[in-house]
Amino acid sequence: MRKNSGLIVTLVILALGLLVYFVNQPLFKNINLGLDLRGGLRVVLEAQEREGEPVTADTIQKAVGVLRDRVDNLGVKETSLYPQGNNRVVIEIAGEDDPEAAVDILKNVAQLEFRDEQGNVAVTGKNLKNAEDRMNPNSQQAEVTLELDQEGARLFGEATKANIGKPLFIVLDDRVISAPTVNTAITDGNAVIEGNFTAKEAQDLAVLLRSGALPVSFNVLEKRSIGPTLGADSLDKSVKAGIVGIIAILIFMIGYYRLPGIIADLSLVLYSLLVLGAMVYLGAVLTLPGIAGFALSIGMAVDANIIIYERIKEELRFGKTLQAAIDSGFKRAFWTIFDANITTLITAMVLMYFGTGPIKGFAVTLSLGIIASLLIALTFTKYMLILFSNLAKNPKLYGI
Repeated sequence: MRKNSGLIVTLVILALGLLVYFVNQPLFKNINLGLDLRGGLRVVLEAQEREGEPVTADTIQKAVGVLRDRVDNLGVKETSLYPQGNNRVVIEIAGEDDPEAAVDILKNVAQLEFRDEQGNVAVTGKNLKNAEDRMNPNSQQAEVTLELDQEGARLFGEATKANIGKPLFIVLDDRVISAPTVNTAITDGNAVIEGNFTAKEAQDLAVLLRSGALPVSFNVLEKRSIGPTLGADSLDKSVKAGIVGIIAILIFMIGYYRLPGIIADLSLVLYSLLVLGAMVYLGAVLTLPGIAGFALSIGMAVDANIIIYERIKEELRFGKTLQAAIDSGFKRAFWTIFDANITTLITAMVLMYFGTGPIKGFAVTLSLGIIASLLIALTFTKYMLILFSNLAKNPKLYGI
């Protein structure tokens, strides 16, 4: 038994060391960093009321849906969108080369209209089924093709028939972007927007039209930019502080609890890998408050080990054997650890549901940390303690 336990302990420590060595860099490279760590732009948009059309929470939710669709189509990475109050939307863009240009595109209302020379509106964007950008094979100019629904095709056919030989103005947000002359009636519901576009401009225009018009116009209320250097500096300082804190914890646990302290340190390493791995797998974004949540959950993970070890020490003082003390210590500590972690997890879930931005990042990291610490404390730690108890039975090695 002693020989087998020694072999298993050696293999576990070796496997954990190899895991840290090979997984360390991929984890840090693939984790998504938030605005405060990576740099980027935070913009608060305020909805503008129109006469007879008050801005409501429902209006803002619809606007967020349209904006999110635009983000997905534009391929703008690491973007966070959420409502703030009843008349504001917050856009946070991290890691984008030109975040201001992305915000300018996103906040456009994109109200499309076809107007005749008298300014009468013939067709609007509500009749649009699809919009695609392409290169004209003849002129090699970028353009946007439009496909209208059945009602739109009928209205467009009537408008082009009534304006043969005259220009039909294509207007986006009250700005004329093209004014082609109608040569013949177009009844198939297809149209083309030409306007000396670059390929990128045609693509952005197609995305705006395809995602639909915003239900309300927005003004920029606040704009805050965080440079990548400042973000990298914040991350560097956070990592250094975290390393110093973890090393201090590792030394304290070994110095005070001796052999169980070594097990706690191994558990802490596995815990860190598990939390960071879960964040990468789930695509969670790590922010400065998220790092604070991670640090807090490390404290809770260590606290769980301390509760278990103190219970084991009490059982040893009562004269129980080491194996009996471990079993009894875990049984006595279980509900204390479980209750403390569950109550904190409930709080984190509430913050995750109602919170936005940094608060949500804190709650996500804290929740993952709580779940990981429970799993490791009640499984890995117990298993390792049983293995070590087969190797060393001297109570002094367990802090007595």
